[in-house]
Amino acid sequence: MIKWLILVLYLCLMVGIGIYCNRKTKSVSDFVLGGRSIGPWFSAFAFGTSYFSAVVFIGYAGQFGWKYGISATWIGLGNALIGSLLAWVILGRRTRTMTKFLDCATMPEFFEKRYQSKELKIASSLIVFLFLIPYTASVYNGLSRLFESSLGVPYIYCIIIMAVFTAIYVIAGGFHATALNDFVQGIIMLIGIIAVVITIVNYQGGFGTAMQNLGKIADDSGNTQTLNSVFGPYPADLLGVVILTSLGTWGLPQMIQKFYSISDDNAIRRGSIISTIFAVIVSGGCYFLGGFGRLFGTADASDTSKVFINTINGKLEYDAIVPAMLQTALPEFLIGLIVVLVLSASMSTLSSLVLTSSSTLTLDLIKPAMKGKMDEKKQVLFIRIFIAVFLLISVIMAANKNAYITTLMSISWGALSGSFLAPFMLGLFSKKITPAGVWACFGFAVIFTLTHTALFMLGWFPELTKAAASLPIPFTITSPLNAGAFCMIFSLILCPVVSSFTKVKDAEEVDRIFTCYQPESETKSVKSSQEALS
Repeated sequence: MIKWLILVLYLCLMVGIGIYCNRKTKSVSDFVLGGRSIGPWFSAFAFGTSYFSAVVFIGYAGQFGWKYGISATWIGLGNALIGSLLAWVILGRRTRTMTKFLDCATMPEFFEKRYQSKELKIASSLIVFLFLIPYTASVYNGLSRLFESSLGVPYIYCIIIMAVFTAIYVIAGGFHATALNDFVQGIIMLIGIIAVVITIVNYQGGFGTAMQNLGKIADDSGNTQTLNSVFGPYPADLLGVVILTSLGTWGLPQMIQKFYSISDDNAIRRGSIISTIFAVIVSGGCYFLGGFGRLFGTADASDTSKVFINTINGKLEYDAIVPAMLQTALPEFLIGLIVVLVLSASMSTLSSLVLTSSSTLTLDLIKPAMKGKMDEKKQVLFIRIFIAVFLLISVIMAANKNAYITTLMSISWGALSGSFLAPFMLGLFSKKITPAGVWACFGFAVIFTLTHTALFMLGWFPELTKAAASLPIPFTITSPLNAGAFCMIFSLILCPVVSSFTKVKDAEEVDRIFTCYQPESETKSVKSSQEALS
């Protein structure tokens, strides 16, 4: 009853915020960007809560904590320093300034105006819509597993309930509702993760005892004293995960668009600090928690008392590790808080994903096709309709409970950041990046990801992995995680190399765009944008 009461109160609060914010949503800019007037606290919490969801808390913390032990904490620290702090410092101000100068509401619109290409806008819109779906499905997957284990609600019902409540408050309140909900959800996440980490460590006899016991357990290679070491049993593979989960945020549209909406440069400076502290606590805490997973179970299929083994195929269920830890160590009232914690993290990420995808589809594909026949009200209506459609498609994909959370997320991040990271970031700093360089990144990331996914699903990689093990390279790309990291890094090489052999489409227009970074031009741009909004 305590768990259900906490959950119902939370859901009522979320819906109430959506209804309240509906009154503030009067235009497309309000619905998609909050009128570009969001302050540092709301922006930082929106960035952090969109970053971390059930994918991290249930999927990644469970799988990587099991594989790397306590060294998995480096992933959380990488998320904080690279994925949050450096992203804000390097991309924040320049993104806000150039997108306001170009009057962009979405990432595909940025590609169109920065590179003078409608075709790039169409292609990037399709990539966003296609590859945000598996990410959304992974969020459903993680939350539903926790609901099923702690509340006894069947998996498919969990997915449907979460989709309905997310749709209600996002459709009603748009970005304002999302930002306010993110702030509330972020506070819950901070309190919850601190409480869980303390409880789990105490359950194992304290930090010192837990570390000693962890060192006695053999890793996947049969070695002891590695799971409690600083860099763990597989430091090179660990680096690949850090790159994927940290550098990936630099090219994800739902993350980058948080910089579009922030109010001013001072808010960016303060937001970078707030966002980093948030990431250290939430992401660092999640991976630190997952590092103790082996103290709660075993990968021995003959031990039927352990809940980590799939009774059908006898394989280790990574996504069941954290829920089992919580069920074992936490009291009832704290489990209720954790259910709300993961629900908060997941709904905030979901709201960001569906708002990004639906606004991109409406503003970058449907609106241009209508040739001026869509007024503000129709645009907002179409965005709301596509929110519902996007959630429905994601529910259908998430119904496949057998798909690992980390696999779904890796496919999404690899394709999206592999496509957008280099063209977007380099396009903010360099006048020499050409449309051909952008197309090269789009084509490589999509083809590589789809081909890799097909081979992975067909089970072709076990033999390739054995063959690659003898090569003098730090890690192989047979894993979806390392494949995604490879996509991102290679795009940073591919984009400038192709651009160096091709020409900028309109050099004078590019020069004009880069005047946005001059103080006078920036001031004029801000004033003109404010006048247009008023």
